[in-house]
Amino acid sequence: MLVINRNVSIPNSEIELHAIRSQGAGGQNVNKVSSAIHLRFDVTGSSLTAAIKDRLLKKADHRISKEGVIVIKAQIHRTQEKNRFEALQRLAELIKSACVIPRYRIATKPSKGSVTKRIETKKIKATTKKLRRKISDD
Repeated sequence: MLVINRNVSIPNSEIELHAIRSQGAGGQNVNKVSSAIHLRFDVTGSSLTAAIKDRLLKKADHRISKEGVIVIKAQIHRTQEKNRFEALQRLAELIKSACVIPRYRIATKPSKGSVTKRIETKKIKATTKKLRRKISDD
């Protein structure tokens, strides 16, 4: 059971973990040991609430596919256990960010005093620029 917060948790049966070979330089064990972890989590078929699913699917994250599957590849550490923990932590952080309900912005208008002050300063700047012009002989 992956616990996200006190209200949200994911059963282990919904998370697919596969051990794969890690990329990059590795030394003697590079072609023998599968230390990287490939995590797959189907958002649409999960037990998350509908609101969290919607917020997750609307995120502009490269780890979420068009089909609604989160794919995380963890290969930072040298051991499979640490990479498994890292992948589960990344999944938990992603879902935790979707649990937060975004605050909607309330549109406000500038006060009348600030509008008149802005117009007065524009007039002053315009007159100073007008005085800097060359005098024409018309």
